[in-house]
Formats: sequence, structure tokens, C-alpha cells
Amino acid sequence: MKTSSHPAAPPRRRRTAPAPREGGRRDVPEGRRNVRAGRRNVPEGRRDVRAGRRRKRSRLRIALAIALSILVLGAAGLGWVFLELNGNIDTFSADGISGDRPAAAKGANVLVIGSDARTGGNSALGGGDKDDIGRSDTAFLLHVYADRRHAVAVSIPRDTLLTIPPCKLPDGSWTKTRTNTMFNAAYSVGQTAKGSPACTQNTVEELTGLRVDHTVVVDFKGFAELTDVVGGVKVCLPQDIHQKDLNPNRTTRGKLLFRKGEQTVAGQKALDYVRIRHGIGDGSDIGRIKRQQAFVASLIARVKSDGLTPTKLLPLANAATKSMTVDPGLGSADKLISFAMSLRDIDLHNTKFVTIPWRYEGARVAIVQPDADELWAALKADRTIDGKDASGKKGAAPASASPSAEEPVSGDGIDVAVYNGTTTKGLAARAATTLTDHGFTVTGTANASTQDHADTVIEYGPGQKSRAESVAGLFPGARLKSGTGTGISVILGRSYPAEGPSAEATGVPKAVADDARSADDDLCSNLSYG
Repeated sequence: MKTSSHPAAPPRRRRTAPAPREGGRRDVPEGRRNVRAGRRNVPEGRRDVRAGRRRKRSRLRIALAIALSILVLGAAGLGWVFLELNGNIDTFSADGISGDRPAAAKGANVLVIGSDARTGGNSALGGGDKDDIGRSDTAFLLHVYADRRHAVAVSIPRDTLLTIPPCKLPDGSWTKTRTNTMFNAAYSVGQTAKGSPACTQNTVEELTGLRVDHTVVVDFKGFAELTDVVGGVKVCLPQDIHQKDLNPNRTTRGKLLFRKGEQTVAGQKALDYVRIRHGIGDGSDIGRIKRQQAFVASLIARVKSDGLTPTKLLPLANAATKSMTVDPGLGSADKLISFAMSLRDIDLHNTKFVTIPWRYEGARVAIVQPDADELWAALKADRTIDGKDASGKKGAAPASASPSAEEPVSGDGIDVAVYNGTTTKGLAARAATTLTDHGFTVTGTANASTQDHADTVIEYGPGQKSRAESVAGLFPGARLKSGTGTGISVILGRSYPAEGPSAEATGVPKAVADDARSADDDLCSNLSYG
């Protein structure tokens, strides 16, 4: 048998799987293990840093996720709140506002009306007929200066005798002008809660010559709820008050309602406080106005101390809007809160309260002229109670009785006739002096056919418009009107500043300035009249 010349091949070794390591992972050759171990052999400090970074990233992702969730839920909640507020707000009809209105001026004017209506559950708080639409039991015109750092509230006594202009009725017709009528009657002339505020607004514009930018009506119920939300308002009483002081028709003194001195009131107690008239001072509405001014000042101080922020305003707005009627310009939650937030920079000392210049006329109240017109003129010019210019313009001139142009005005070759459209004596002569000082030729002065003009009007004939515009340079806010005559006439309204030492010194009559109340005044001072 032949044999191969090649040596026999060694028997093939069968490959066997390496024995598993503890934990099920196979063994790695020693060299490879050393390499891998070397790769993982990161210094202890660096491993801690990397681990810390991973933990921080993880925490950041969680925080962002939480923040995003809160933001989404918060936005949804805020949207729901605004939707609820919008559902609360009632607006009155704007078609009852007069078409013959004063021109817009500096700052903003807000008419606040406290209605004594017994509708909507108010009879339980104030008594009386539950179907009565009520009258304006309280009213003040809040002038917010253009610098948004000053404000003054001018109270108008409800018994003030004045002229109520035509008001729109539910059937679409308009009433005739009413003269020598009590102010609070204007609210009931419109005959409906939706129409009455417009009539009161027309009356205030007719009285002051100032354009009312917004009107707000708050009834008993809304007022009481508002004081509950803020946790009560600090007030002061000059003496003990019993039930008979609130209701003089009682035959007995009744139980004690308030003790003399400082105390905190809310809800029905707050309402009782602002309604007290009899038994304090001369028992008049004038004395009650002083206490109401002190109350509003204290309420403002309480709100500002809590912080004027959206989160604080929302519960206040919720309470107020449930029993509030506003003009269409404030008819949504965002507009209402935005306006409230615009007042946050007005400090307490620069928030003033005054009463329209007045005197008794029998059992009623008459307006004192020319003091009242001086007050309206100062507000229209954005002059504060102490005579400062609060229009927000830099380098503003000090208060002056006579208007002056912001730019040089030349009246060379321009003839002008001047008519006094107010009851303020000597107004036409003063305006004529201003015109002649600037080179105009005044052809004559006289009283206008009527003395009830709110604004100054400059009438001009054909081809005289450019010259009339030159005249208007001396009468800021005057309205240009095309007329049938051939020349130019200035008909002065109540918006034209009145003259007098007090107007020059403070911007308002001294008697008004001396009686002004600041929101930071002592709570127990000046609480009654008589």
C-alpha cells in the first residue's frame, strides 16, 4: 500500500464557546479588556462633571415642561376669566349721546355714577320699589391728566340746579331742554337703565364743556360686593350713628350702627356709611359728599396697598362688572383692565377730590360762577389743583388766565369780531386783548345770541378758512365752522379760560383748592359740612 509523502494533517480542533462570565457576558481577552478598560478609565472628577451635566439637562427639560404646562393652563384659565368678565359687563346705548359734543382735549375724563336703582336685587340693600330705575345718587367727574400721574375727582351734588339738554327716549324721540332742574333727574329722563347714563353724560358735557371719554355706572349691589372683595375699607365717623340717622322716618333712634372714630366696613355696612346724611353736620348732601370722597380715597389706598397688578385686578373686576354698566368704549374686560392699569402710576397725594363751586339756593344747590368755569378751564388745560401743568409736555409754561399759542401767531390784516357765548362777564374783552396783542384787528365785541356755548367756535365766510385757522392758533381746542357771513367771528364758550388772581395762582379758584382732599389725607379730617 502506498503511503502519502506529505505528513498527516493534525486533527482539527473544535471551537468551543468560551465559558460565560458572571452576568452572562462572555470573556474578553485580557489585552482587549485592558484597552476597553483604558477607554473607560476616565478620571473621577470628569465623570462627576459629565454626570452632573446630564442631571442638569434632565432637570431643565422637566422644568421647561412644567413651565410650559403652567403657561398653557394659565392662559386657558385667564382666557376663561376674561370670557366670564365679558359676560358680566353691561353697556348702555351710545345712540343717546348728543351729536353736539365738546372737542377731545388733553387727558381723559371719566364720569362715575352711583345709581340708587332698586332693580337687579338692589332693593334688598337699599329698600324702595324694586322696579325703580333710580337716579344718580352720587356722581363725580374724574379727570386723569395726560401725564398719567395726577387725577382729580369733581363731585356734582345731586340737588344742583342746572340745564338738562335733550335726551333720547326709548321710542326714539328726544326730550326738550329742561332748565333749572336738579342734576340727579337727568338719570331718570332716559327712562331705562340702558338709556339713562347717556342723558347724564350729555348733561355733564353741557355743564362742563369737557368731553366725557367714558361713563361708568355702579349700583348698590356692585358697590357692596366690591368692598367685600378688598377685605373692607377704613372709614371714620365724627360721632355715633344710629338707625334713625340713616332713615329719618323712624320714630325711635334705633340700634347703634357705627361708633365714633375709625373702623373698617364692608358690604352692607359700607353701603350704610356712604348713604348716611342725616344727623351729621347740617344733614345735607354736601356733608355726605365729603364722607363719600373720604371713602373713595380710602378704597383707592386699599387697592394700591394690595398692588395694582392684573392678578389683583381680576377679582376686583369680577365683582365690579357684575353690577356695572359702562359705555361701549369700556365694554370688554381687556379694555376695562387696561384702563385701570393705566392709572397705576398716580400716587395717593396726587389724587385729589373737590366739589363743584356751589352755594345754597333755598333747599337746592346753585353753581357759583365764574368759579365753576375757571375750574373747567383749568382741567381742560391739564392744570392741577396747585397750578402745575400736567399735560406731559416738557418745558410747559406756568398757568395763565389767557391762552397763548404754542407757535407765534400773526394777525396782520385779519379782522375778527368777538362774541361772549357764556355768562362770564368781560370774557369777550379779554379775548379781544389777546387778539390785538398778536396783531389782529378786532371789529367789535358783544354777547352772543345765547350764553350756553360749551366750546369756543370760530365761524368764517367764503375764502376765509386759512385766516380762521390763524385765529384758532390763539384758541386751543376751538372748533372751526363755515358760516354764511363774509368775515370771521369768535364765539367764546365755557372752554375759554376765565380770568382772576386765583386762576393765575393755582389754575382753579382758591376756594376750590383750599377745600381739596388728597387720597393720603387724615382719614378723620373734613368729614362733614355745617
